[in-house]
Amino acid sequence: MNGNARRPTSNVVQTEALANRRDDSVEYVGFRVDGHAVVLNLSEHQCLTPDRSLDLVNHSPTGFEWGYAGSGPAQLACGLLLDYYDDARIAREHYIGFRNRVISQLKCDGAAACWHLTGEEIDAAMATITDDVVALPDGGQLSPSLPENWRTVTRPDRRVFQRADHDHYIVLGEGTDGWLAVLCSQGDRAYPAPLASRTVSEDADVERAIRALVDESNDLIEPPEGEY
Repeated sequence: MNGNARRPTSNVVQTEALANRRDDSVEYVGFRVDGHAVVLNLSEHQCLTPDRSLDLVNHSPTGFEWGYAGSGPAQLACGLLLDYYDDARIAREHYIGFRNRVISQLKCDGAAACWHLTGEEIDAAMATITDDVVALPDGGQLSPSLPENWRTVTRPDRRVFQRADHDHYIVLGEGTDGWLAVLCSQGDRAYPAPLASRTVSEDADVERAIRALVDESNDLIEPPEGEY
């Protein structure tokens, strides 16, 4: 289902990284205080929080994590790329690959019980990323049959419906017995993670199947605390 996303070569990603890299020396450090993950931009003497990156992807509003391929590390990957490159598109497209290659490998070891990551190491890692590119909506259009928070994105080989307020999307493609509609998430699990699916015969109501998956997306998202 990743076929709906642009899959750049390593040269393309390397060019993007070089064009946006920082001229000054940048270093990040991560450690734990009373069990809570803390990430600092040492060069700017600032604590890095999820707030800014949550405008792009909402995996872990409660905080960052590292050392595995999960939601907390995904949020940290997006936050680090956004802070370092100051480019929302680069952060949004490549945070999954950066999480898988870098953030999932970070460990708080050594005498200082922390990890360090320099700008040069970020640039080098970005130059190795050739896949795991996150599907973007490309300014998708509103659909008269779907809620306002969903967009329809037309691709050459399939149709994609992407949710604007959460990391869910629906891919409609040709299956063995008709149309196959799959609800996916580009977050916590193997990328992309199929959450639900519908097989629709050629003469069935495809839009109805899409709406059913939209409802399933709503059922999978827990409401904010205090809202029920």
